[in-house]
Amino acid sequence: MGSEQDKQKLEATLRELRRSSILHVDMDAFFVSVELRSRPGLRGKPVIVGYPAERSVVLSASYEARAFGVKSAMPMAVAARMCPSAIIIEPRHKLYYEVSAQLMAIFGSITDLVEPLSVDEAFLDVGGAIRRLGSPREIGEIIRRRVLGELGITASVGIAASKFVAKIASTRCKPDGLLLIAPDETVAYLHSLPVNALWGVGAKTVEVLARMGIRTVADVAATPPASLKKSLGASGEHVYRLSWGIDPRPVTPVRLEKSIGAEETFAVDTADDVLLHRELLRLSHRTAERLRSTGMVARTISLKLRYADFSTITRSRTVHAPVDSAQLIYAVTVQLLESLGTRPMTVRLVGVRAEQLDDAAHTSLQLSLDRRDDNWRAAEQVLDRVAEKFGAKSVLPARLLDPYNTAD
Repeated sequence: MGSEQDKQKLEATLRELRRSSILHVDMDAFFVSVELRSRPGLRGKPVIVGYPAERSVVLSASYEARAFGVKSAMPMAVAARMCPSAIIIEPRHKLYYEVSAQLMAIFGSITDLVEPLSVDEAFLDVGGAIRRLGSPREIGEIIRRRVLGELGITASVGIAASKFVAKIASTRCKPDGLLLIAPDETVAYLHSLPVNALWGVGAKTVEVLARMGIRTVADVAATPPASLKKSLGASGEHVYRLSWGIDPRPVTPVRLEKSIGAEETFAVDTADDVLLHRELLRLSHRTAERLRSTGMVARTISLKLRYADFSTITRSRTVHAPVDSAQLIYAVTVQLLESLGTRPMTVRLVGVRAEQLDDAAHTSLQLSLDRRDDNWRAAEQVLDRVAEKFGAKSVLPARLLDPYNTAD
């Protein structure tokens, strides 16, 4: 009889634990943290990852740099004025994606229910791992220890009954922290926060709500949904539901990236076809390198142009067979560029993206009857190995060695 009661108590405990089984795991200043592994002397100093060009943007900033007001996506020129003592490190995208793959492998060893949001964060539903690994809090601590021990970087973990609240928790415990918001504490916790803590409430929505006298999540919760819908449209009901912690979306595993690409902003707007072609070649190499490093091939190649007036256009083409070669990607992007005809104004930004991705291991790479296709792939694979040993800039196509290149 006792054993039956013990079993019932255990099942009740497990049910209670599963009520808060969603984790949001987010790395702390990911790109910077990865760089500091090989540059420990920079720890504790303001560090920015990005290209040291005036019109580039901040990709990642250490918490010491953030103390000066520096933020991701901020123009580098603004960041330099805010924090003139900042140490700027050029990004190594391939390295970041390698570490990201290792990170996702750690998550995958915990649970099959992993939903990556970007290279450095994901939602996990650990309800099925509780019997094996312990409570969600214990699992969160296991993840943090493994990320630090195996990857040498720190992670912040939010735990809750929903994705929305878990995300808030991870944000509130940064850096290098863990916060569990229990189901019976969720509403009270949310109602203590400013209104911009809600997903979908940006600067413009904050202004609209402020005119209604709404400044906190508690204010939203006390406002009739009809009034919110009148001011915010269809999103009014969404905001209202979030104010009460209602977010029924499950953790949805995502196995493959939807696309891989790269883009650059020119230091000076350009109409120079030679410069545009050279930058397309550079971006094609970055894109192809990422495809090969992740074991992917692409069926569609996309070109992006942003003009001087910030208007943006994209063009894409589906290739006859999947590709992971820079030269083949480059050839398609040049064709797409030429198909635009005479451009109306100078170009501010150019981008290359590989889409409709497949696993290369399960896809035929018989690219064409032209053996040069395979020769390009073989040559680029050699470049991959050289870059791994000596660095990404050790060997480059001759056209990318132009000393007058003005792109970021």
